[in-house]
Amino acid sequence: MLERLIERILFASRWVMAPFYLGLAVALVLLLVKFMQELFHTVPNVFAMTEAQLVLSILSLIDLSLAGNLLLLVIFSGYENFVSKIDNADHKDRPEWMGKIDYSGMKLKLVASIVAISAIQLLRAFMNIENRDNIELAWLVGIHLTFVVSGVLLALMDRLTESAAGHGKDPHIPHDTDVEDGTVIEHGDKPDGKKAASKSGGKKS
Repeated sequence: MLERLIERILFASRWVMAPFYLGLAVALVLLLVKFMQELFHTVPNVFAMTEAQLVLSILSLIDLSLAGNLLLLVIFSGYENFVSKIDNADHKDRPEWMGKIDYSGMKLKLVASIVAISAIQLLRAFMNIENRDNIELAWLVGIHLTFVVSGVLLALMDRLTESAAGHGKDPHIPHDTDVEDGTVIEHGDKPDGKKAASKSGGKKS
C-alpha cells in the first residue's frame, strides 16, 4: 500500500513541470513583442537604410523567429515527453513532428536550432565587421564552432547508442521481426509476419 502511494505521488510529480512550459509560452509572447518592435522600427526607415542595414534588420527578425521555433520545440516536445500527451491527434493543424520526437531527437533539434541562431549572430557580426573588434569576432567564431562540434558529438553518441542497441542481432532476420527467447532460426528460413516461428529442436545435422 505504501509503495503504491509513493509511486502515485512520484508519477504525479511530473505535473510540477507544467508551469515551466507555461512560462516558456509567456516567453514566446515576449519574443513576439520584440519581433514586432524590430519590425515597426524597420518598416518606416526602410527607404533611409543602406542595403547592409536592411540585411542586418532582416537577420535580426530571422534570429527572433528561430528563437521562437526553439521555444515551441521545447514546449511541445518537453511537455509530451515529460508531462503528458497532448490530445489533439485529430486536429488538422497538428504539426507532423509532434509526438514523434523523443528525448534524444529533441536534444539534436535543440542543438541544431542553437547552431542556426549562432550562425545568424555570426553573420550579423560579419555584416558589420568594420565596427567589430577582432577579438570579439574570434570569440564569436570560437563559440559557434563549439556549438557545431557539440552537435556533431551528440549525433555521434546517439548513433553509437543505436548501434549498441542493435548489436548481436542476426542480420538475416528483418529488423521488425519479434523473435521469442529460445527460438532457433536456421539461415535460409524466412520468418513470417512480425513474429518468428519457434523451433523446438536444434539445427538439423
